[in-house]
Amino acid sequence: MRPGWAPIPPSFEAFRQAVTTRPPASLDPGKPGLRILIALAVLAAVVAGVIAWRSQPTPEPLPAPIPSPPVPSSPSPTAKVTVHITGKVHKPGLYTLAMGARVADALTAAGGPLRGTAMSSVNLARRLVDGEQIVIGAPSGPTQADPATTTLDLNSATPDQLEQLPGVGEVLAARIADFRTTHGGFTSIDQLREVSGIGAKKYEEIKGKVHV
Repeated sequence: MRPGWAPIPPSFEAFRQAVTTRPPASLDPGKPGLRILIALAVLAAVVAGVIAWRSQPTPEPLPAPIPSPPVPSSPSPTAKVTVHITGKVHKPGLYTLAMGARVADALTAAGGPLRGTAMSSVNLARRLVDGEQIVIGAPSGPTQADPATTTLDLNSATPDQLEQLPGVGEVLAARIADFRTTHGGFTSIDQLREVSGIGAKKYEEIKGKVHV
């Protein structure tokens, strides 16, 4: 037996028992080396957890929602307009129709035009204005009224009739008609100042020749 060698067990069975009943010194839980390994393992787990937490993607803030464009207000389904239909129609008189109705709707309510009535001068697509009078079959045009002696109703005058006013042409007459349509009619003559193209001077020329 060489110096430093452990004695060989007398039999293999004795060797097996020696190994199983006596654990290696390096695996003894009481040894400082094993404690150091456990501490290193715990430290490695903590470091791995911190790295995994820091590697998570940072959520980006969502962009602010784009405001929807305002929805144009539509007339209430219960709103009404009352118009006077006269002239060459089967049933002239007062008729109450839904807000937003057209001249064609009023003409239908009045039974339609009489046979042979010229309708080329009637704008059937125009929206009705509350309180207006619609004359079917009456002559129209600048020669039918004397601007010097006649005042026009701003809420019932046709664009052709509005052109009889001093300084009012086709374009300005159309603007006046559009204004009363979008605002539900004129409530005062002063509202003419709100129509594009009517300044202080033109208003002074017009105001004495119209009424509401």
